[in-house]
Amino acid sequence: MTKLAPLKSQSNVKLGDTILEVDNLKMYFPIRQGVLGAAKPLKAVDRVSFNLGAGETLAIVGESGSGKSTIGRAVLQLLKPTDGKVVWMGNDIAGLKPRAMRKHRADLQIVFQDPLASLNPRMTVGDIIAEPLTSLYPKMKRTEVRERVSQMMAKVGLLPQMINRYPHEFSGGQNQRIGIARAMVLEPRLIVADEPVSALDVSIQAQIVNLLERLQEEFEMSMLFISHDLSVVRHISHRIMVLYLGNVMEIADRIELFEKPRHPYTQALISAAPIPDPDKESSKKRIILEGDIPSPLSPPSGCVFRTRCPRAQSKCTKEIPELAGRGARTDRKVACHFPD
Repeated sequence: MTKLAPLKSQSNVKLGDTILEVDNLKMYFPIRQGVLGAAKPLKAVDRVSFNLGAGETLAIVGESGSGKSTIGRAVLQLLKPTDGKVVWMGNDIAGLKPRAMRKHRADLQIVFQDPLASLNPRMTVGDIIAEPLTSLYPKMKRTEVRERVSQMMAKVGLLPQMINRYPHEFSGGQNQRIGIARAMVLEPRLIVADEPVSALDVSIQAQIVNLLERLQEEFEMSMLFISHDLSVVRHISHRIMVLYLGNVMEIADRIELFEKPRHPYTQALISAAPIPDPDKESSKKRIILEGDIPSPLSPPSGCVFRTRCPRAQSKCTKEIPELAGRGARTDRKVACHFPD
């Protein structure tokens, strides 16, 4: 196959440079209670701040309903933030109108959780992967589009002769490869991977994770990797952000967070993750959280985790803990009045 020229000119951004800054992001959804009741805000994401470097993978973890996917969609402007900034490559894109946002679309792509549901069953694989190119680059020649599609299919492990088949003719893992090819054909600088392996068999999960890592190295792209599977997160991420009820509990380097978690919620999550070694698994201490996650319609006062926290004190009911660096490490941040 002919080696095609890059779609975009090379930027001055180097690996490690900050390309995404999210500041005080809020995503509230008005929920009306009863026919005549007043609308009440459901706080899906509340005051979330983080940054992402070029070539870096930031994993976002937490229980179901913690706001992980909502953050990913707000970063891509698939959902418009209630408040806060989303600064991409120096430009605040929060709230941009579709026409203004269009010039950033080639850089910002997503891989969805359900491989088959995210693909149009009436389109062939070739048309599905080519759609982003024909939409954002309408002047591109058909021969070049087909060549780029064939090359991307080969990169994700699909045979080019499958180009005229339909999604229902493929397995779940193959459909996820199609979804990845569709996202990667634009050579994006950021991929939001929204639980991309949770619907797949364990053996296939490893293949997809390894594929994402290989593509990340080749294209020097960044990733927001959303997951509830800590074993996958530990393998693929550079840093990890822990969410609870739409709030950030802790942000830290992957190794540091797993070896010494400081927030009690992080400690509970890691204690629940299985360890491959049977001896270590049987002897490890488990932290059992009591109660259920409160409703985001009526979150607790002060620290949102206090109703389930074994360290909660009177201060936790009155003051919201600041997400701040603790001790000498300012890059490690914990939102807790009494971090371990």
